Amino acid sequence: MGLLDNILLWNMMAVLILLGQAMPNVKLNSQSSSGLRSECVGNLMRLSLDKALAVGNQLEVEAINCTQHILITPSLAAQCGYSMESDPWGNTRIYTSLLGCYVNNEEDTFNVGLRLRMYSKSQSTVISHNVMQTCSYTQWASREILCDRNYMEVSNHLATPNVKGRTQDVKGHSKISTIPDASEALGIWKVTFNTPQPVKMFLREAEQAGYGAMATSTRLVMRSPYNTAGTYSEDVAGVPMQVFKVSAYKAKLGQSMVNLAAACPTGGVLFTNDVISWHVPRRVTPLVDVKFKILEMYMGINGQRLDKSQMAARGYTLYTTDLHIVIEIPVGSPDGYYKSHAPDYQYHVTYIVEPMLEVLWRTNSKDDTRYKVLFPITTPLMPRLPHVQDSKSHFLVDYRKSGLWRRLQTCFLFLSYCFSLQRDQSYSLLVPFGDDVVLKHNPERLVTVYSLHLIFGLIILPEEIPFAHPVELQASLQDVVLPIISGTCDQNMFYIHVKYGSQGTNFQAMVGPRPLTPEVAEEYGFQENGTHLSLILPYAAKDTAFELFTSGSVRARVDLLLLDIINNWVLADYFLACDFPLTTTACFPNGTMNALAVKVESVPNLVPSQLTLKDKSCKPVFSDFRLAYFSFSVDSCGTTRRFFDHYMVYENEITLSYNEGVAYASPIDPEYRQTISCYYVINATRIVAFSSTHRSFDPTAEIGLGQLIVHMRLSQDSSYHQFYQAEDYPVEKYLRQPLYFDVELMESTDPQLELILENCWATLHNNRTSLPSWDIIVDSCENGDDSYATIFHPVVNDSKVLVPSHIKRFSVKMFTFTKDEEVLKDEIYVHCDAVICDTNSQADGSCRGQCVHPTGLGNAKHQGRKRLKRERSTDTTHQRQISSGPIVLQNTQSNLK
Repeated sequence: MGLLDNILLWNMMAVLILLGQAMPNVKLNSQSSSGLRSECVGNLMRLSLDKALAVGNQLEVEAINCTQHILITPSLAAQCGYSMESDPWGNTRIYTSLLGCYVNNEEDTFNVGLRLRMYSKSQSTVISHNVMQTCSYTQWASREILCDRNYMEVSNHLATPNVKGRTQDVKGHSKISTIPDASEALGIWKVTFNTPQPVKMFLREAEQAGYGAMATSTRLVMRSPYNTAGTYSEDVAGVPMQVFKVSAYKAKLGQSMVNLAAACPTGGVLFTNDVISWHVPRRVTPLVDVKFKILEMYMGINGQRLDKSQMAARGYTLYTTDLHIVIEIPVGSPDGYYKSHAPDYQYHVTYIVEPMLEVLWRTNSKDDTRYKVLFPITTPLMPRLPHVQDSKSHFLVDYRKSGLWRRLQTCFLFLSYCFSLQRDQSYSLLVPFGDDVVLKHNPERLVTVYSLHLIFGLIILPEEIPFAHPVELQASLQDVVLPIISGTCDQNMFYIHVKYGSQGTNFQAMVGPRPLTPEVAEEYGFQENGTHLSLILPYAAKDTAFELFTSGSVRARVDLLLLDIINNWVLADYFLACDFPLTTTACFPNGTMNALAVKVESVPNLVPSQLTLKDKSCKPVFSDFRLAYFSFSVDSCGTTRRFFDHYMVYENEITLSYNEGVAYASPIDPEYRQTISCYYVINATRIVAFSSTHRSFDPTAEIGLGQLIVHMRLSQDSSYHQFYQAEDYPVEKYLRQPLYFDVELMESTDPQLELILENCWATLHNNRTSLPSWDIIVDSCENGDDSYATIFHPVVNDSKVLVPSHIKRFSVKMFTFTKDEEVLKDEIYVHCDAVICDTNSQADGSCRGQCVHPTGLGNAKHQGRKRLKRERSTDTTHQRQISSGPIVLQNTQSNLK
């Protein structure tokens, strides 16, 4: 195919570029516009204009020449070294030759200035962007040849030194505008075009014919559009080429003559269904007729060189044969794009890509030639009817949806809003399996069958030729991911976490024997964030079961069952059993005994209120559905006494009461009998040795000082095995994603010390006293005013935890600070005041324990505690202050909850 068939008409740049929708009337600076990028690519400057920046506007391009702005018309572009190309989406690239007109050159440092003027459709609004780019290009060859879309350019090195008294214009690039000025500045008074017959012209005549002549202090440049009277066609090694040969006569230096030549390919492309092969003559005979050696050879895309790794990643190859340099490009490579067509209402596509070839060769005379070709390639029309593959309908993006329907009995339902476009090697119209229009059912627990019936109505732009395509899809996938249940315990609570599977919340949860209704969920601290749910159950909750109890503990269990709503399949079955501290017998010096009886799972029909001591009249002072509490003196309720070594033992039994003289019995439940005992020491003799010596001085203790270090870390997950390091900050988290904090007392192995988190809060800034702030832990407990309460996690002894009392762990969901529904900042810092306590002391305040209150009623959240106020401890001797952050929100569109 001819190169000129693919050249973008320059009236699109000189007059308008229509790029879609209207753009707001906002003036942007080019350097600050994310859609406007300029860069140096060898002997060219490339300016990329994103469609989003000029959408809906008409574009004019002007060259900035000091204080002047020169409109780049199509003819001036080819004459002065400017070109442009645009894809169907409106993304535009403008190329400027560093040897072009209006480019300022100071010792091979080139300053290129362009002004982009965008007009609205009404022509009433103008938006301007000034682009200034400085490029350095010092690796000049003796001869430089550039083949662009709309012109051929050749520059030769001038060995003649600067003429004394030459005008200042020559030290940069100067466009020769008139013959007297040009001959005075450059010493050139006429040129001869070899076409191949010689045609002589004065410079003014050459310029009026559309040719360009330029000069620097060391180089002479000639430029010609394609297919002018001064060019001719020649077949070189089977490749059609446009040839431009010119001789410039210099009057001031003894009638010297400079010969310049350029030859640019206009064909040489071969196509298969999968590969584009571009052939360029290895010996360009119009340019070289002696022995030569290729020194360098590069391939590029859109004017930018690619290295070997980039070529390999894209599947490009560059090699030589005896006659040609060959570039092979896979059809559909990511550097090109497809264009849709509909000849005869049949769907076809072409693929468009713009490779670049750059070659440096040297002749026997040691003269170097750098040869650079930018060559847009468009494949022939390829029939490509819409097809179905991997349960997706693949289409290109450059069409407009005229309708998208699903046939439902005798009706059509418009559903185009349900679908989205994603780009792969081609563009695909994707129908999510989870959309309402997709019919689905589960014949097996792990298998989903998806069905979809569609008719696509499409219009190809800009021809606006419609065509339709029916699609019937069915996919059977083993894609059901079952939910996962996990849990932990501390000394009082069960913590249950459910990670949703692929079917989300489409299940019925059973907690013990009861469904998880909204009432049960509220009772058990239900929380949900779209991917997980969590429950917090006291070990003595109604839906837990007691398996076993001893004098010092009880083993409790919680069962969680997830059932499929339609088929009643078991999706997940989980139980968690833990030992919780529980004192069942207490003996007091005044002869009082307290005893606690617990209903265990092995005796399901036991009614605790019917339990008695040996004296059946001694009933519980308190009972509920699973506990019976007794308090009595050792000389009552049938308590017996016996002596054992140096102990006096009081014993009694808790059993079921008699009913009308008949002992309670059940054919299913075993007999319930619990023995309670209290041991008292009768006599004890202790021999104590005592001696004394005279001392000459009173003993004194040495005073020592030391630092106890407290460290706060952010764990990567709830296992607390991996932690973020300093180089990982800022850490990015989604809204309501749990943040797992670990606070540890360092460099101490004293088990009598306990670390207590007194207060924790979050701020917008690293300053812990800055405002606003939000309380996370107040008076060692979670903030009762927070709808997403802080969760304390148990710490157990393992290979990494030597003293559990030295560590506190808690989690809080990611949030942001807002004001008037606007996010103030997308990051937070977390600060804590920690207190180090002696467990042997009768402590008050925070040293009672983490979230322990004098009333002994347990977690403050269950005491109705409201309007907490964070107070700073006045005892700073054992207090430590720690902070963590910043933690950055990945999605800043949600408010603080």
